[in-house]
Order: sequence, then C-alpha cells, then structure tokens
Amino acid sequence: MKIALAGAGAFGIKHIEGIQKIAGAEVISLVGRELDKTREVAARFGIKHVTTDLTDSLAIKEVDAVILCTPTQMHAAQALACMQAGKHVQVEIPMADSLKDAEAVVALQKATGLVAMCGHTRRFNPSHQWVNKKIRAGEFKIQQMDVQTYFFRRTNMNALGQARSWTDHLLWHHAAHTVDLFQYQTGEEVMVANAVQGPIHPTLGIAMDMSIQLKTTTGQICTLSLSFNNDGPLGTFFRYIGDTGTYIARYDDLFNGKDEKIDVSKVDVSMNGIELQDREFIAAIREKREPNSSVAKVLPCYRILHKLEVGMG
Repeated sequence: MKIALAGAGAFGIKHIEGIQKIAGAEVISLVGRELDKTREVAARFGIKHVTTDLTDSLAIKEVDAVILCTPTQMHAAQALACMQAGKHVQVEIPMADSLKDAEAVVALQKATGLVAMCGHTRRFNPSHQWVNKKIRAGEFKIQQMDVQTYFFRRTNMNALGQARSWTDHLLWHHAAHTVDLFQYQTGEEVMVANAVQGPIHPTLGIAMDMSIQLKTTTGQICTLSLSFNNDGPLGTFFRYIGDTGTYIARYDDLFNGKDEKIDVSKVDVSMNGIELQDREFIAAIREKREPNSSVAKVLPCYRILHKLEVGMG
C-alpha cells in the first residue's frame, strides 16, 4: 500500500509514525507548505518524493491512497481532488467546515466507490473502544456524557508550539470529536442540539469559548464545554455517566468513577489511536469494505454542527 501524505506538521508526523508500524504500507510522497521543512521531515522518515503541491502526488501512478493532514479549510476540496484522481482518501478531522462541503465529499465517495474515511480518532482510542464494547454487550448504557475540551491558544500555535498558517475552530474541529463520539457510542442520532459561544477574538476571528448541549431520541444527554482560553490542564476529558457505572477517559487512559485505572492495553493491537485509525483505513482498502468513520458514517455529526452554527447566529 503506497501512500501520499499531505501535511508535514504535528499530525502528519503522527500518521507517518503510525504507518511505519503497519506491515506492507509506506508513505512514498510527502506534501508540505514549506519545501525545506518538508524535506527535513521526509529525510527523517526516508520518504523520497517531496513537493508543495498535492497535484504532484496525485499524478504518481503508484500512489494508492492519500492521507490529508492539511488545514481544515482545505479538507473538503482536497478530498474531492483525491477521489477525482482515483485515490482512496483519509482526511483528518474535520471532513469539512460546512455541511454543504461535507455532503459533496460523501456524494463523490458514493459515485466513485472509493474508500473515503475521516479521522474521527475517538472511535479508535482504546479507552473509548472499551466503553463501546461494554455498551454493545448490554452491560452499560450512557445517561450523560460530560466532556471538557480545553486548550490555551490565544495565539495561533499548533500542537508542537509552532506558528500556524491557518486558524483552528472550536465548533468544526474540536466539537466534531465529541458530537460524533456521542452519536457513535449511544447508537442514536441527536434530536436536540443547543449552543452558545463567547466573544469573538479580535485577531483570530473565532469564538474562544463555547458550550454545547445534545440530546438523543431516547433522552441520553451530552454536555460539552470548549475553550481556547484555558491555561491548563490541557486536553479533552470525557466522563461517561451510565446506569451501571461512571468512566473517565483521558485520551488513551481510562478510569472508573473512583479514579481507579482500567487496563485497556488488550483492547486492540496498539494503544495509539492514530495508528489504529490508519490500520482501519488500510484494511478497508484491502478488504474492499466501508471503514469505521467513513465519510458517510460521520455525516450525521456535520449535520449537527451545521445546526449548532445556525443556532448561534
């Protein structure tokens, strides 16, 4: 499986590291915004083809699939370009920053039959997989998910502390993780969705604080608080409050309500959610099947994000 990867930043590197652990898969082309920095990353991982133009990678006949770790605003257009070039595509979350663009990606996937997947990593994190297995076994039913997504981003920096060339978004990126996970874990679509946002940042042009409420058809609720103003601790913390217990997920770690750690090391072949995500993408291509977190399966999330955006005005 020969892969082109677009985006040589923090998340692109995570995907390269994950793919190196998957037998029979390799990144053969790397696309980046700055040629010199992209060459440095390519040299580090032994990637021979380097370019600043995705079109160059799509023209390589040997490329089977593309992983997009580019700025949010480019995701939909690049996903469409990949499929138009006959390449399978995995686009990092979010699939798009509008419902219209998300629907266009899904429509082209259905027309081409190619594998098109979105990086909704929470579906793959062992901590959330453990809870999902308990739900599917009928041993746990969610009453409420209480989620905190907190970062400190008053300047435009990425996960490595480097200046970003684009602006991140609380709703279309960070809320997408939780909105999708809530519907995935409950197995239901959200019927009630409300949101309020704080002041718009004078230079970044985005809301820095947001509060979201969701409710499914059978009454399961989710309360989500998001902030780019929080000066630590940073990250996303999920509290599952259910009928038979309480579980707290902190990325790949899981605890019960008494803060006792639960061993999730045997849930899957790796503890790395990004690697597991890439394994699913590659397996779906090889097995000619729809992957978990296919663009079609996550589309309900983007319908809710659109509803929330319209409701906030």
